[in-house]
Amino acid sequence: MDTLTRSLHSFLVRVGLNPTYLSPQMEHYLEHLLFLLPPEDEEAVTHYYGLFGCERESLQDIAKELGLSQEDAMERIDQCIRKLAVTPEWQMIRQIQKKK
Repeated sequence: MDTLTRSLHSFLVRVGLNPTYLSPQMEHYLEHLLFLLPPEDEEAVTHYYGLFGCERESLQDIAKELGLSQEDAMERIDQCIRKLAVTPEWQMIRQIQKKK
């Protein structure tokens, strides 16, 4: 996992574990970032990390919803995170987080 991808992954884990970590404005930015994904992928990422008040779902459940093996579902989520990590939207969120 490259540095940008790792930083986004870590951020999403923190947000999923502690929803109050984000201000309403940052939550809006995160919603906007995830909206860049196709709806099915956005939902998988949201449930994998437990974002926006959703309960974290197991990889097995997410894979079943996507009609994929667990390995393929994890690869798909990883690809989504890599795709988002290089966007200007994530770079903006990352810069704001650094200032805190």
